[in-house]
Amino acid sequence: MQIRILAPHWGSNDLPAQVFIDKVVAAGFDGIEMSLPLDAAQRDDWLRRLADAGLDLVAAQWETVFHPQFHEHRAALQALLHNACAARPLLVNSHTGKDYYSREQNEELLALADAIGREHGVPIVHEIHRSRFSGHPMLLRPYLETLPQLTLTADLSHWCVACESLLDDQPQTLDLTLPRVRHIHARVGHAQGPQVPDFRAPEYAGELAAHLGWWDRIVALRRAAGAPLLTITPEFGPAPYTFNLPYTRQPVTDAWELNVAMLHLLRERYQP
Repeated sequence: MQIRILAPHWGSNDLPAQVFIDKVVAAGFDGIEMSLPLDAAQRDDWLRRLADAGLDLVAAQWETVFHPQFHEHRAALQALLHNACAARPLLVNSHTGKDYYSREQNEELLALADAIGREHGVPIVHEIHRSRFSGHPMLLRPYLETLPQLTLTADLSHWCVACESLLDDQPQTLDLTLPRVRHIHARVGHAQGPQVPDFRAPEYAGELAAHLGWWDRIVALRRAAGAPLLTITPEFGPAPYTFNLPYTRQPVTDAWELNVAMLHLLRERYQP
């Protein structure tokens, strides 16, 4: 099984496209995870640059979070997923639904995504994320039990916050969830937040070990299933994910540097 490790565009959106791509290549990532412009010319410019650099693409769909009303969210989701799939990425990672939509509404959105993915022949996976249909283990569980085709991006840092724990008391839900994972967001969270200041610090050894344990299980499950590919994006993000000092607003750590450090950890662990 190939494991491809991608750089997040999130946090570097202010850089010109080629400057960011050169930075990604220099760091040694295999590709980029990003939200593509809806403008076809801008999207195609990105795709040309990625192809020229030999980089993979995971397309991220997250703009629907800005459409709280269901019908606006549905219309945005439809347009954004078609745009993402048109780029022929390895997969599309989608922020789908809301924790306050009804189950019927969220299932309508999941069915829409499934239809669009089938139309384009591109896998669409749905991110575990606070405020989405998957924002808490007990919110997600009914969908896992009734939708056998549902596949996920594991960003389990969000569940650490939602449950105020490292999920030690929820082994059965993890047993249901981890086999559905097709993409990983490799960020380390803790019981009070989605991102530790620095995963390498000894005071966060327990949090790092928990997340590595989940990722190890996902890798083992995909290998056992004979999957040809698993994608992972280190996703330490900018403020407020990265803590800023009071008054000066200086970041206590550098998110890009953390993502590069996580790349090296993952490569040593999974791409020896």
